[in-house]
Amino acid sequence: MKVMIFLGSESDFEVIEDAVRTLKDFGVPFALEVTSAHRSPERTVNLVREAEAQGAGVFIAVAGKAAHLAGVVAAHTVRPVIGVPVESAALAGMDALLSTVQMPKGVPVATMGLGKHGGANAALLAVEILALGDEGLAKKLADHRARMAASVETASKKIQEKL
Repeated sequence: MKVMIFLGSESDFEVIEDAVRTLKDFGVPFALEVTSAHRSPERTVNLVREAEAQGAGVFIAVAGKAAHLAGVVAAHTVRPVIGVPVESAALAGMDALLSTVQMPKGVPVATMGLGKHGGANAALLAVEILALGDEGLAKKLADHRARMAASVETASKKIQEKL
């Protein structure tokens, strides 16, 4: 496994579905577990240690509300941690965003945007980090970017035809 994904609760899975698909598309081995910084802190720490032993190079932590999951993971590893804050009804996700992005000096967490777009970008950032040491993965990323650029050109042509 190269990427370990932690969800703060089962309901967070919908935020990370695109990320899971992205990791599969790039052929990046990953694992996913539900664990909570507050409800199961010992499980979280044990899962971090197990993931490191199994070769995890990047962690993705998805959580809402107080959203301390990414910080707890970062406190127990020196590997990159990417936080994905989840929107909630009470504060529209601002609580999760601030909890994830406001890490103290010395314990960094790369924080993505709220919700599904943040989840998808977390997977891409994980792939970019892993590609630093993997030329094949770097090539897949370059091809992915080229396909995105081509789709923009195609969309522009379609709109131009309508004018």
